[in-house]
This record gives sequence, structure tokens and C-alpha cells, in this order.
Amino acid sequence: MSADDTSESDETEGSVDAAGDGSTGDVRQRIEREADRAIEQFDDGVVDVLGWLLDTETRARIYVYLRQHPQSTSDEVADGTGLYPSTVREALAELHEEETVERQKRESDGAGNNPYEYSAIAPSDLVGAVVSDVQAQLNAVCKLDSQFDDEATPADAESDEGPVTITVEDERAE
Repeated sequence: MSADDTSESDETEGSVDAAGDGSTGDVRQRIEREADRAIEQFDDGVVDVLGWLLDTETRARIYVYLRQHPQSTSDEVADGTGLYPSTVREALAELHEEETVERQKRESDGAGNNPYEYSAIAPSDLVGAVVSDVQAQLNAVCKLDSQFDDEATPADAESDEGPVTITVEDERAE
């Protein structure tokens, strides 16, 4: 058995620490790895939902980054997300136009270029912006029976009211 085999075995079965008190030296590392994995999976789930709301995974990753790091420049976002700078700049311009991110010039004492700093709007504001569209689509699906029913009147089929009502509440307001 080589030294590499021994260390690999110790990682999977746990190793006794140098003090010899029977505690495992790598338990903390395993817990940290599992916590990191859980956070990554949570972030991936959030990015999936946001990708649906924001149209692309790229825009979702930028949004998540800006929620975690407000007042970031496009270069900082590119570095933090691993996306190409040109992709980030294009997506930030679109997100700003759609009012999903806010921007302002970075203040600087020196001469030179003051880049824009970007911050993402609150998640409740993001959801609030799309909730009426989602509600209308859900109500259209719910009304399919009335549209195909011979007894339904044209007024019933075109009514904006429906069984689905979506309300978004901001917990910060409480």
C-alpha cells in the first residue's frame, strides 16, 4: 500500500489526530465540503428559477452576483462569475434597460475613467414585475374549459378575472 493509498483511505474512513485522542482530523474538512456542495446546489436551484424569470442563466448568474456584491463594476462581475466581459456588459445593459439592475458612476478622487457600479433590485421587486404576466397566463389556462364549452358566452371567455390571484409581499416591510 503506497502513501497515497493510505491518505486516500484516511479521507474516507476518518483519521486519528496527532494528539491520539480518537477524534477525526478530517471531519471539519468533510463538513465544510458538504456545506459547500449544499450551497452550490442551492445556488444552482436559485439560478434555475431566476433563469426562467430573467430569460437566461447568464443574466441569472449576474443577478445573483450583484445581490451578493452590490456596487460592482462590469469587470468585477465578469471576474466573479467567470463570464466573458463582453457578455457581462451586454447583459448588464439589457438588465439596466429593463430596470432589473440599477447603475451609478463610481466616485473616484483621481482623474480618469469612472466606471458604472451595478446593483440588483430586490427579489420581491423582481417577482412583482412578472407576477401579472404569470397570473394572466395561469388564468388563461384555467379558462380553457369555458372557451370550449358550448354554453360559454364570448364575454366569459374574454374576462380578465379568473380563479388565480398572485400576491407578492415584501417581508422587509414588516
